[in-house]
Amino acid sequence: MQNYSCSSECPLCLNQGAPGPAAGGSGALLTAGEALCLDGRAAALGAAALLFILGLALRPWLQSLPSPYLEYAVFVTAYGLAGGEIIWKALRNLLRGRVLDEYFLMAAAGTGAAAIGELPEAVAVVLFFRVGELLEQVAVNRSRRSIAALMGARPDYAILVAPRGEEIKVSPEEVRPGQEIIVRPGEKVPLDGEIVRGESFVDQAALTGEPVPRRVSPGDPVPAGAINGSGLLRVKVLKEYSESSLAKIFKLVQEAAARKAKTEKFITRFARIYTPAVVGGAAALALIPPLIIPGAAFNTWFYRALVLLVISCPCALVISIPLGYIGGIGSASRHGILIKGGNYLEALLKVKTVVFDKTGTLTRGVFRVAQVLPHGGHTEEEILYWAAHAEIYSNHPIARSIREAYRDEIRPETVGDHEERKGLGVRASVDGKTVLAGNSRLLQEEGVAHDPCGGPGCAVYLAVEGSYIGCLVISDTVRDDAAAAVSRLKELGVTKTVMLTGDSPEAAAAVAARVGIDAYSAGLLPGGKVERIEALLAGMAGGRGKLAFVGDGINDAPALTRADVGIAMGGMGSDAAIEAADVVIMDDRPGKVAGVMQIAAFTRKIVVQNIAMALGVKGFFLLMGAFGAASVWEAVFADVGVAILAILNAGRALGYKPR
Repeated sequence: MQNYSCSSECPLCLNQGAPGPAAGGSGALLTAGEALCLDGRAAALGAAALLFILGLALRPWLQSLPSPYLEYAVFVTAYGLAGGEIIWKALRNLLRGRVLDEYFLMAAAGTGAAAIGELPEAVAVVLFFRVGELLEQVAVNRSRRSIAALMGARPDYAILVAPRGEEIKVSPEEVRPGQEIIVRPGEKVPLDGEIVRGESFVDQAALTGEPVPRRVSPGDPVPAGAINGSGLLRVKVLKEYSESSLAKIFKLVQEAAARKAKTEKFITRFARIYTPAVVGGAAALALIPPLIIPGAAFNTWFYRALVLLVISCPCALVISIPLGYIGGIGSASRHGILIKGGNYLEALLKVKTVVFDKTGTLTRGVFRVAQVLPHGGHTEEEILYWAAHAEIYSNHPIARSIREAYRDEIRPETVGDHEERKGLGVRASVDGKTVLAGNSRLLQEEGVAHDPCGGPGCAVYLAVEGSYIGCLVISDTVRDDAAAAVSRLKELGVTKTVMLTGDSPEAAAAVAARVGIDAYSAGLLPGGKVERIEALLAGMAGGRGKLAFVGDGINDAPALTRADVGIAMGGMGSDAAIEAADVVIMDDRPGKVAGVMQIAAFTRKIVVQNIAMALGVKGFFLLMGAFGAASVWEAVFADVGVAILAILNAGRALGYKPR
């Protein structure tokens, strides 16, 4: 059995892979064509099974008849219903150059058994193979449904508010940024936007795994895919559907299957060598003993060779191992964690160093002005005035907190030139005067002398016309589960935790002490974070494990890319960070870093169990078959039975719940 894709084999099936907008799916588990194809195969197998059972029950009577034609009619018809597709695929694959795959093995074993008169065994080989294949498809669909449970969150329509005020039902893809839509109670939010009118609770469980609805009101963002509660909302669209958070999740889910783990790649290579070797061994078993052993019957050794072929099919390995990784990815998605491929699940097992960004990762990224410290006779009101106007066009959370702290109206007409200096702050013209607002490094680069700004938190220094006038202390709150997250990582075998931040050493020291971080570096620009990560990686050379970086901001994208495993906070994180990351935590909870490592460990356990079970059982029955102690019936169990057991075992990964 291979990872059977209905769409690749049946002209009715049009939607391969996880359904979603990229594939043109509607979010259902199966398209109508796929369901029809699956039902058709099930009906054919049901008829074949009925004829098979009937033939076995009536075989003594059928064999007592003068002519064998009726017996042949029953079993050959059953064989055709169950094995016709197998023979067709084997022939087609041969023409395509795919020789000695599982379909060839099954077709050869079934046809050979029929040729020597073992009709029930011939039907059993193909029938049980197809039953296992059908069960495999059900298991794959179940995993696909779990990985893409959020596909059901895809909205089918948006209610657009037209220029004259009328409401028009349109496709989400037709709505443009800046337009406004209506979201009624119980409806899905079709696009990313900001509430302009109304209050409600929105359920984001499909996106984040968080079961508690979030209260929203005017000014709050709402993501596509969230379900509105009891209030009527009017939402200003911020992004086109293709750029929405939901569409990006679809893309991540669909790309995950393309990234195979090393174990999957090894098994694929192993099967390419193993299968031809076994076919050669079966041919030798059929031909050599009758030639060299006196009195050896060709039929006897040919039958043993057929048994060997059936046993040797590497179905359990080829199918259950990828399915185990799919189950692990599906389990993670149920808990609001998106993993972009099985290879990252394997990499997580080797993580020994975890590096955290501070703001928005270990802390909430929700800032407030804690202190205003004037200098040189200036007042608090003056400091806030200059800072709020200088930060008027900045989207940084610190800039928003400064604007919120300034109680009066901000007048955009007073602001002229505005330049945002990445990692430093802003330079703006306010009332015709040059204002600097940023960290200490910004003032140093501009040659402005200033005093250190005391107090735990992020310091924003202010200078007007080259003169230092004071500073603001901006505080952030540590996430509730941050300390527990770091502690749990250490329990799971992480030997070192590090925090990197652009904030002041005082702020970094306070957070590190509260959370339990082993080491930290403060005052870093994006390039500085990458340099620190490279230094840590250099110290880990020689098989000392892998390094994971956890961050959320656009300035974290280079560090996420450089780490062995990049983990992004997807709830409030930037698009750049999510794109650069290998794992995305959709509700910004650092505790889920330990959770995804637990899922990785459990998935690996399932995969190892399946490998050991498949190789052990097959090895035992191969030995028995070679000495004539195993019949086709035992061979069917060694092939299809073990494959089904492995598939069921792989399904356990899907329901795993990390602690």
